[in-house]
Amino acid sequence: MTYVVVENCIKCKYMDCVEVCPVDCFYEGANMLVIHPDECIDCGVCEPECPAEAIKPDTEPGLAQWLTLNAEYSQVWPNVTVKRDSETDAKEFDGKPNKFNDFFSSEPGQGD
Repeated sequence: MTYVVVENCIKCKYMDCVEVCPVDCFYEGANMLVIHPDECIDCGVCEPECPAEAIKPDTEPGLAQWLTLNAEYSQVWPNVTVKRDSETDAKEFDGKPNKFNDFFSSEPGQGD
């Protein structure tokens, strides 16, 4: 099992999860985070820290596409271990539907 970052992280990118991860397995895109599935130790401390509830165990049904996306982008986006401010309009985008189709960016974030 691993944890995955799902759609609601897009345009929110709260970074509370990064701060508590004991193995630094978060990677940063321009407007979302992902978890490297081979680095995640399945401890689960990140899940309750996410204000957008955008971190889920991969055992939940319907998350195969998100596991694939997390695996793919954790290979090319920079590692992030330090919490920074979330997106300025994060609260406005929290819970919006169709965020992947409307707002996902494959561009990397700044990392550490």
